[in-house]
Amino acid sequence: MDELNRLSTEEFKETEKFPYILILDDIRSMNNIGSVFRTGDAFKVEKVYLCGITATPPHREIQKTALGADETVAWEYVQDVLELVKKLQSEGVIVAAVEQVENSVSLLDFIPEKDKKYAFVFGNEVFGVNQVVVETSDFVLEIPQYGTKHSLNISVTAGVVAWDFVSKISKT
Repeated sequence: MDELNRLSTEEFKETEKFPYILILDDIRSMNNIGSVFRTGDAFKVEKVYLCGITATPPHREIQKTALGADETVAWEYVQDVLELVKKLQSEGVIVAAVEQVENSVSLLDFIPEKDKKYAFVFGNEVFGVNQVVVETSDFVLEIPQYGTKHSLNISVTAGVVAWDFVSKISKT
């Protein structure tokens, strides 16, 4: 790790994070949850919220894919995702549901404002983001896809969105 110039757990906790939050709502797979923690660590997420039926650390199935990121990334469990979305919005956070809906914003066209904080909501592996959350969000973000499938795994989706956000916010 020294050769890779990686932060220690303590250094990571103290370092400034990028201004974004990941919200996982009703995620069934603990492997997906662990993978999102690892992605959050890689791209210095401010916080991960776990909502609804989403499992929480410590759990060996989460730890299997998190590889310790569940101990470095700040997280909190909140039962009701809609209450969380409204609370974050009242604090000035821009909330984006990540979903495929009419009038969504393509990730290609998404340009984050540097002085704003964002929260990205990811929904259940089968049913997606709850419709009332989609309607309450400030906008809906969609990842363009060009193949025969019309969806991505939740952990892959979170990785694409986190990387895109960090790469764009780092340039502005």
